Amino acid sequence: MNASLPLPPRPATPTLDRVQIPSDLRNFSAEQLRQLADELRAETIDAVSTTGGHLGASLGVVELTVALHAVFDTPRDRLLWDVGHQAYPHKILTGRRDRIRTLRQPGGLSGFTRRSESEYDPFGAAHSSTSISAGLGMAVAHDLHNQSDRHVVAVIGDGAMSAGMAYEAMNNAGARKSRLLVILNDNDMSIAPPVGAMSAYLSRLMSSRSFLNLRDLASRMATHFPRGIQRTARRAEEYARGILTGGTMFEELGFYYVGPIDGHNLDHLLPVLRNLREAEEAGPILLHVITKKGHGYAPAEASPDKYHGVSKFNVITGEQAKAPPGPPQYTRVFADALIAEAAADDRIVAVTAAMPTGTGLDRFAKCFPDRCFDVGIAEQHAVTFAAGMATEGLRPFCAIYSTFLQRAYDQVVHDVAIQKLPVRFGIDRAGLVGADGATHAGSFDLAYLGCLPGMVLMAPSDELELMHMVATSAAIDDRPSAVRYPRGEGTGVDLPERGTPIAVGRGRIMREGSTVAILSLGTRLADSLRAADELAARGLSTTVADARFAKPFDAAMVEQLARHHSVLVVIEEGSIGGFGAAVLQHLAGRGLLDGGVRVRSMTLPDRFIDHNAPAAQIIEAGLGAKDIVATVMGALGKDEAKATLLVPAR
Repeated sequence: MNASLPLPPRPATPTLDRVQIPSDLRNFSAEQLRQLADELRAETIDAVSTTGGHLGASLGVVELTVALHAVFDTPRDRLLWDVGHQAYPHKILTGRRDRIRTLRQPGGLSGFTRRSESEYDPFGAAHSSTSISAGLGMAVAHDLHNQSDRHVVAVIGDGAMSAGMAYEAMNNAGARKSRLLVILNDNDMSIAPPVGAMSAYLSRLMSSRSFLNLRDLASRMATHFPRGIQRTARRAEEYARGILTGGTMFEELGFYYVGPIDGHNLDHLLPVLRNLREAEEAGPILLHVITKKGHGYAPAEASPDKYHGVSKFNVITGEQAKAPPGPPQYTRVFADALIAEAAADDRIVAVTAAMPTGTGLDRFAKCFPDRCFDVGIAEQHAVTFAAGMATEGLRPFCAIYSTFLQRAYDQVVHDVAIQKLPVRFGIDRAGLVGADGATHAGSFDLAYLGCLPGMVLMAPSDELELMHMVATSAAIDDRPSAVRYPRGEGTGVDLPERGTPIAVGRGRIMREGSTVAILSLGTRLADSLRAADELAARGLSTTVADARFAKPFDAAMVEQLARHHSVLVVIEEGSIGGFGAAVLQHLAGRGLLDGGVRVRSMTLPDRFIDHNAPAAQIIEAGLGAKDIVATVMGALGKDEAKATLLVPAR
């Protein structure tokens, strides 16, 4: 950030200052609501400039947020924000303005909607495409409770609408006819005609009570016609509106379509939303609004991708704070390693599910545009799509965040593992992920992949090992494989042009000792070595081993560690039921736990860890060097530990 520019003063917000909760704005005039929107946008920009976060999407829904809270009786009426990236203005208006500058900070507000945070967040949302399903569930509950006067509004973006789950929910909603309003926040799709006065007029007309009543009357009259005429009349009305509005697809799913309208124009939004609030017989409705990411802040409008997720930035210039130069990110190392493999093998292809930049595959696509496939927010499809390519001799790499791969687990099991297809998974964001918190932590992949027969599962201890594991995965052609690697920077080791395959299932000894053994999987190796130094200072000779493979792990090495040490600590940045559990089961089966070595398994705790700095999360999880030392000393027992010490503890 340019330190020579003075920090701007906090924006003046006299209208926003009058709003503590949404009911405070419901008597505002249209002019006051427009002023409120301007001030809300300024407040959002200023807050995110100090915390970082998802800026562009939030700026795109400022007017929509104001209009929804002005028209609907939240929190009694349920308002759901799909994903939650766009919920910052919503948080400011719903009693959290005084904490908005704690966004994504330790102990502060979540970057997503969260039920435990506010009654105005009826459903937590950090993964996309869940809002319509959850909203329909709420609407059905209202029906069963005879609360037909309550509304449910689900705001879903055009990207989230690419996921199959959204259409499954719409298909179900269209058949049930419960009261549900879905707002399609369209800032990228090309399915709509130009937005303007005529479109706004048509939307007001079609959403008006008189039009809906007339439509309902015509529908009732049509029931007295012969069935063929009845069906023809209904379809004629739907297609006539579809020609004018572009909404035929949604009508076919059973939704009454209204739009498109300008999502930044309160004069268009307010009357349409009021009409839809009063609609009684229309069943599920889809309102199509057109917005622009970053609207109202020139740097974000000019670079929507750059301002989707931002670090702290200078409000005047838009310049984002840059971290000091350091080792390359694991994501980049994965991409560069894959590029090197693809340059040598034209059968290698890459698949991502709407995260080309997040997974590094944007770099791959620049080198091999015909061999890189972004399938949208469709992880299930991505996995089976890759499986299909594998059947025809291609060598697909499917790069998906650990937390998102959870959404495609059945496809991993049924379409890949059972058929022994050599799909290769690049599992980014494995382990704890910092400010994105529990919803995005890759806590469970070791457990949910390690139990699959035939799966090869690797975890590098540094970026050089990651390169070797990408090369290893490329060479495995008879079964599925996966490499899990963390978010953030590597360790700074020197990197070759291309990785070298390593023997499948072979670990390595990093340090020889005789009393204590630490078996580390993944990037816990650095802290394991630091713990070994501390234990050596306490007189405890310590072996440190890098497992490399969670499956198949190096059974011979594990058995040697168990036979020749008093204590064996197994450590991983994953949930209970993962690598440590597999090691314990193996040792138990070999009879090596019968009065011999004392084995301790260190995993993530059996709870979700909130957003924080990555180093603080490791401490909270109890997986740091000091925790390893404490685990060893506890395993030895107080008396034995005292007798073993050759050097006083520091």
